[in-house]
Amino acid sequence: MPRRGLILQTRTHWLLLGLALLCSLILFLYLLECAPQTDGNASLPGIIGENYGKEYYQALLQEQEEHYQTRATSLKRQIAQLKQELQEMSEKMRSLQERKNVGANGISYQGNKEQAPSDLLEFLHSQIDKAEVSIGAKLPSEYGVIPFESFTLMKVFQLEMGLTRHPEEKPVRKDKRDELVEVIEAGLEVINNPDEDDEQEDEDGPLGEKLIFNENDFVEGYYRTEKDKGTQYELFFKKADLMEYRHVTLFRPFGPLMKVKSEMIDITRSVINIIVPLAGRTEAFAQFMQNFRDVCIHQDKRIHLTVVYFGKEGLSKVKSILESVASESNFHNYTLVSLNEEFNRGRGLNVGARAWDKGEVLMFFCDVDIYFSAEFLNSCRLNAEPGKKVFYPVVFSLYNPAIVYANLDVPPVEQQLVHKKDSGFWRDFGFGMTCQYQSDFLTIGGFDMEVKGWGGEDVHLYRKYLHSDLIVIRTPVPGLFHLWHEKRCADELTPEQYRMCIQSKAMNEASHSHLGMLVFREEIETHLHKQAYRTNSEAVG
Repeated sequence: MPRRGLILQTRTHWLLLGLALLCSLILFLYLLECAPQTDGNASLPGIIGENYGKEYYQALLQEQEEHYQTRATSLKRQIAQLKQELQEMSEKMRSLQERKNVGANGISYQGNKEQAPSDLLEFLHSQIDKAEVSIGAKLPSEYGVIPFESFTLMKVFQLEMGLTRHPEEKPVRKDKRDELVEVIEAGLEVINNPDEDDEQEDEDGPLGEKLIFNENDFVEGYYRTEKDKGTQYELFFKKADLMEYRHVTLFRPFGPLMKVKSEMIDITRSVINIIVPLAGRTEAFAQFMQNFRDVCIHQDKRIHLTVVYFGKEGLSKVKSILESVASESNFHNYTLVSLNEEFNRGRGLNVGARAWDKGEVLMFFCDVDIYFSAEFLNSCRLNAEPGKKVFYPVVFSLYNPAIVYANLDVPPVEQQLVHKKDSGFWRDFGFGMTCQYQSDFLTIGGFDMEVKGWGGEDVHLYRKYLHSDLIVIRTPVPGLFHLWHEKRCADELTPEQYRMCIQSKAMNEASHSHLGMLVFREEIETHLHKQAYRTNSEAVG
């Protein structure tokens, strides 16, 4: 990379030198052409003793004028050529400088030349040709269809409802709103300033003026994205007093892949401080420690455990579990902090984070109901970076096993860890499990201690990071599970917290189909009885 930069720098210097010499040469020629004649042998008109008529002087003036016009035309041509050469050299210098900057920043095209054509415009047009825009694609089944989302000026009607769970989004998220506003403006530009090949006839207004469309004439639009090709937009416009619609199809092609950076990450010495706030629930803690022993002690071996326990009841049991695991596995990298106060998750995590005094450390805020794998711990290390990134994985939350396995024996926890729609769901509204460095947590101000009881404190911390300059990595991870447990929504909660708790309780219980089976249990049983009676009657008859 340094050698390549040196070559680019040398080329730039030679181009500058050539440009200076060319400018000097043109200036020298100009001065020679414009300098007055100094030939001593030339006779000058008007000398005493020589008689010249008026016609002579007129002819001489005309000759001189033609001479200077010819020279002026020649100079103009030379100046035009010089401008063109200067422009070409400037473009070459700019291209070299961009290539130099690209090399310095580590950004370049990725892939071979066949995948990324040198002519970018040609590549973008090829993306349109490959997309399902002008002609349909043969799909194997209904699961291969990429559906459109529809939108108006104010709303987006979406199949992928995201975190809000709203079938229509209003107000539209800013990035999506900016995108759709740009698309509508581009569609209006196409209609109001058509190309020669556009299939539309010019229409005049009622007074003979040119018909101009604006955003109020936008009726509806559809868009969909093919992940490897681009986004297609279908736009429809209509004037209130006209019968015809104007239809515009736009396509935003995706460019070729570009390398942003390539680096080696060493996580061999990265210790994770797992912080668990706890109050009671000693049986759940014993199950948690089984997973901790198998994954953290026997496999990962780069873990420190911090347990912040609230209250006195059950504290001795927790100490006994920790001591038992320590003696069996020769593990002593743990800290037990006891707080004789009411449980507050944010308070417990704040205390646990500050209990570490051995320098910078990566922290994983965890709950006693969480089951994680060794692969997740590495994901935690890879996606958090001090001063740059925090990791907010989306947990897969398991449903009530008594409902999921209603007619079967409930299997061990390890066999319940499957990603199926009837076994659980991605808990995308939960922000409690997170990996972040201690320095970032302290800089951001930690948890809000004004939040009491269930929920809320996690969202406040999450929003702090969203408002900061740190990158928030939010993604579902396969090695992180929330084990089902019965929820109790306390009467002391605020109305908003209680509503959130009940919603979470309902979503945690079972899938939509299983809940439906419970709701219509009596109807199903009546149907089964009728079927059995009909079968028995036919057998007797």
